[in-house]
Amino acid sequence: MNCWALGSPQAFSAVKRNPGMVQPYGGYYMGTERGPAPLSKNQPLQEVQISIFPQEVCKAKYPTMTDKMLCAGDSKERKNPCDGDYGDPLMCRTARGFVQLVSVNIFMVRTMERSASINADQPEQLGSNGGCVKWRNWCGFWLLGLCNNFAYVVMLSAAHDILVKQESKNSTATASDQLAVGLRAGNRSNSSRYDCSPVSTGAVLLADILPTLFIKISAPFVIHKVPYGFRVLFCVAMAAASFLFVSLSSAVWLSIVGVIFASISSGLGELSFLSLSVFFNRDVLEGWGSGTGAAGVTGSLLYAGLIQAQVSPETTLLIMLIVPVAMLVSYFFLLVPEPSLPQWSRSETECPPVDSEERQRLMDESEDDLETPAPEDRTMGPVTLQEKLAVIKGLLLPFVIPLGLVYFAEYFINQCLMELLFFHNSSLSHAEQYRWYQTLYQVGVFVSRSSLRLKKFRKTWIFSLLQVVNAVFLIFAVLFQFLPSIWIVFVIILYEGLLGGAAYVNTFHFISKETESRYREFAMATSSVGDSLGIAVAGAAAFPTHSYFCS
Repeated sequence: MNCWALGSPQAFSAVKRNPGMVQPYGGYYMGTERGPAPLSKNQPLQEVQISIFPQEVCKAKYPTMTDKMLCAGDSKERKNPCDGDYGDPLMCRTARGFVQLVSVNIFMVRTMERSASINADQPEQLGSNGGCVKWRNWCGFWLLGLCNNFAYVVMLSAAHDILVKQESKNSTATASDQLAVGLRAGNRSNSSRYDCSPVSTGAVLLADILPTLFIKISAPFVIHKVPYGFRVLFCVAMAAASFLFVSLSSAVWLSIVGVIFASISSGLGELSFLSLSVFFNRDVLEGWGSGTGAAGVTGSLLYAGLIQAQVSPETTLLIMLIVPVAMLVSYFFLLVPEPSLPQWSRSETECPPVDSEERQRLMDESEDDLETPAPEDRTMGPVTLQEKLAVIKGLLLPFVIPLGLVYFAEYFINQCLMELLFFHNSSLSHAEQYRWYQTLYQVGVFVSRSSLRLKKFRKTWIFSLLQVVNAVFLIFAVLFQFLPSIWIVFVIILYEGLLGGAAYVNTFHFISKETESRYREFAMATSSVGDSLGIAVAGAAAFPTHSYFCS
């Protein structure tokens, strides 16, 4: 929370701030040697950082805390020895200028906007359903994450089934069956000691990731001009079109178009929903991460289950049209957005979005103060290209590069090495082994993307290092074939998924936490290019690696 402090800690003995009490204020004051005094707008301010404690921490220190109050202090979450009677007068930036908080380092009254619909005499009514709203937003982002990645997960296996049907008229073949056929054919067509497919699976990966990569590189510089409501409608339309094109296609190129539509929907949706999260409590990132992880497990299991139940691939994909509808419902009916969210239009001033932690302010200033223009400041107005480039530069080393490296190593394993890790002495066929590899990977991703509430890791480069070690180890395992059992590979693949999922959720959590509110929306959108770039490079690297092992 970026605030401004004036002078040294002062007493506010004339102001009621008893713990557990919520009191609306009509004006804002600062302490001096003579007691509380009206704020002079000409007095100098200095920028400081103030930490907002979790509610459970506050209530543990002060049992009388209510949901309408915030607890703040130093980064060590130590309570003020004065029990809230002393502290720095704080100035917080709002869309209309500056607002001074009468409260001090410990207690701050939750935001109370002055409007005709709010009775200032009954502040307790404000936020009385805050827990319900928070839960709805968390669930909404969970469903958005699930729906956004669902088509992306399903498209490859579904498109494969449709293409096989077009070529052989065998509409009941599953993705794993066809993979087994391809692997057997590939084994007959080369003299390698590896059970290779004729073409590296990296080719399919590139076809699926390149549209997403293009969107993530270009869109952050212009997408802010498009309100979120229109973005969501476009993503829903693309996802629905992907299912329709692949299920009803009568030509190969139409199926490919369907896969491209799924990639566009997933790429635009990811950067849009990550940007959208800055308008909500940061907890929604936990829901988003868990939902995207669940998409991998749910999508693959649901598709395989319907096919196993003798439902045709075409009918299966048509059934999955419920997923874009669920995305629509989640966004427009489940989320509870703030008034500042640019739903259908963008403000000309483009005030920086403020997340729920920074939205905890006192009542607005009096009507006279509201009419007084706020001092001109560089943090108001649209973000310039120079500022955007500076933001990107600041994100590269601590966040984007480690995330890209994690995903490069991860997808190099998935799309190049997995198909070569075949154990002839196993009771599982090659296709079954490959399917179990993918399933365990998705389970690992889901578990770690759902773990943000339990543990947070700021040093995401650790995940990059460990994932690279994974990839190097498996390269040697493929080259020298020294692993005695497939169960060792199962454990490594599960561990690989855990590392990748943890890197993803922690990266975006700390970007959201550490980026200045003015740049946060852009930073969240831009950083999403890291994983896609790593995946694309892994897909390209899979070609020469496949040729080396399988020639």
